[in-house]
Amino acid sequence: MILQRYMQMHNEVELSALGMAIATVVTVAEILKNNGLAVEKKIMTSTVDVNDESRGRPMQKAKIEIVLGKTENFDELMAAAAEEREVAAAEDGEEQG
Repeated sequence: MILQRYMQMHNEVELSALGMAIATVVTVAEILKNNGLAVEKKIMTSTVDVNDESRGRPMQKAKIEIVLGKTENFDELMAAAAEEREVAAAEDGEEQG
């Protein structure tokens, strides 16, 4: 996952979303937390004015910002996952060969 690679290079990541995309960002954050890769540092909610071209006027949309940090065992978990991928790739190669 791209987000996990980003977190390998940085100690934290900020996810943000508007409106209907909020559910997706919350889901991604929960997956990272449940897999032991991230801890929640901060959650902020607000509303922002967005131009609604179909109605020709501004409207307010909900916004969420979630800041996640790496867990203490992040690097160990990522190394184990990489090793599992290598083993699976080697097994796939044997089956095809």
